[in-house]
Order: sequence, then C-alpha cells, then structure tokens
Amino acid sequence: MATEIIVALIAAGGGLLGSLIGMNKSASVMDYRLGQLEKKVDKHNELVERTYELEEQAAVHEEKIKVANHRIDDLEKGR
Repeated sequence: MATEIIVALIAAGGGLLGSLIGMNKSASVMDYRLGQLEKKVDKHNELVERTYELEEQAAVHEEKIKVANHRIDDLEKGR
C-alpha cells in the first residue's frame, strides 16, 4: 500500500512541476510578445505625431500661399 501512495505522490509532483514549467514558459512568451507589440505601437504613435506636425506645417504653407496670391492680386489691380 505504501508503494501506491509513493507512486501517486511522485505522479502528482510531476504533474505539478510540469504545470509550473508550462505556466512559466507561457508567461515568458507572453512578455516577449507584449514587448514586441509595445514597440509596434510606439512606432505607430510616432508616425501619427509626425503626420500631425506635417499637417500643421502644410496648413501654415497653404495660408502663406493664400496671402501671397492675395498680395499679387492686389498688386496686379493697382496697375
């Protein structure tokens, strides 16, 4: 009877050890994938910020062009 208990304890210990190793490996893979996702999100956010800045610069340039065209029109009408 003692051998059955010992075998059961060894089997339970092996199952527990296997579960712990699997959970640890799964957590490390999840951390790696989360890190990669964070890098991609950072790149995307940087791209959005640069696009926003470019749109602001384009709006400023468009306004300058409008002002220049208006001044040209005024000069042509003044002749």
